[in-house]
Amino acid sequence: MYKTQTDTAVVVLSYNGKSYHEQFFPLLVKESEGLYDVILIDNASTDDTADYVRKNFPSVHIIQLPVNKGFTGGYAEGIKQLSTQYLVLLSADFEVSESWFQPLHSFMNEHSDIAVIQPKIRYQKEKHMFEYAGAAGGFIDSLGYPFCRGRMFFTLEEDKDQYNEPIECFWASGGCFMIRAELFKEFGGLEPDFFAHMEEIDLCWRLKNAGHKIYCVPSSTVFHVGGSVISYGSPQKAYLNFRNGLFMMVKNLPSTELLPKLFIRMSLDGVAAIKGLLSGNFGEFVAILKAHLHFYRGLPGFIRKRKMARKQVKERNLKGIYKGSVVWEYFIKGKKKFSELDINLFQ
Repeated sequence: MYKTQTDTAVVVLSYNGKSYHEQFFPLLVKESEGLYDVILIDNASTDDTADYVRKNFPSVHIIQLPVNKGFTGGYAEGIKQLSTQYLVLLSADFEVSESWFQPLHSFMNEHSDIAVIQPKIRYQKEKHMFEYAGAAGGFIDSLGYPFCRGRMFFTLEEDKDQYNEPIECFWASGGCFMIRAELFKEFGGLEPDFFAHMEEIDLCWRLKNAGHKIYCVPSSTVFHVGGSVISYGSPQKAYLNFRNGLFMMVKNLPSTELLPKLFIRMSLDGVAAIKGLLSGNFGEFVAILKAHLHFYRGLPGFIRKRKMARKQVKERNLKGIYKGSVVWEYFIKGKKKFSELDINLFQ
């Protein structure tokens, strides 16, 4: 067990991520002095990632895993070896900015009822734009579709300081979020069977079901390269998003809402699959079909997970849920920005 010298471990999971560490570690490590410990979980890299970091950034504590545990498994295996008050999960393809950490740390210290916070996330290649992975705070609609301040489905907004106020949201980006370490461990961390995508939304949903709060603190800014593991728009990404979205609903919706909302959601998935087929996007059609087949296959296991998750439900915190349908708003009514949604429909 490694006890951090500060109260925060900034944990970077890496698999052959040397090129990102060459680019992003200098500022990350410089900013850490006296504020946080940088922890590298080397997920059985086949290049010289660990040797490079050990030689060039001796203050970084390295946890080397003998077997690649994947995204969720890699974090789980590494974090259980750490003793600290706060965790910051930071993906290797994120670039921090100067003074990025202090606003997050101060906000967490000042609000003991908040479980998770995220910074503002912008696109590393076009730094004036928000980024898909969290933007300025994550929300979901009544059918469990996720969206963000600054990003609705395929539409990214330019950051013109329109979302600069801290806000309670429903989920925080797993690419960069700060969480109380005791809660991460108490709630079982990231869902291991998701492989990738939506695992942070699932964790935040479980925390919200227990009454905890999630916030975005835009006075801190980081930048995401994006698409470095699974490219945007790929069939694999579509498969994971459709499959994991259904699993999330099974785990987290109350019993009175589960079956009707699951039926509507799966019907909308069918519409998306037919649309993909008719438009010549055969890859998306196959991805959705595969997602549903694997959903049925994995359903018994997730019903068991649901029973475990329901034991932690207390007074549900519904803040951050949009009572309408963002699918309807975006695709039918043409509302492409978060600010265009009806504020009265937010919980």
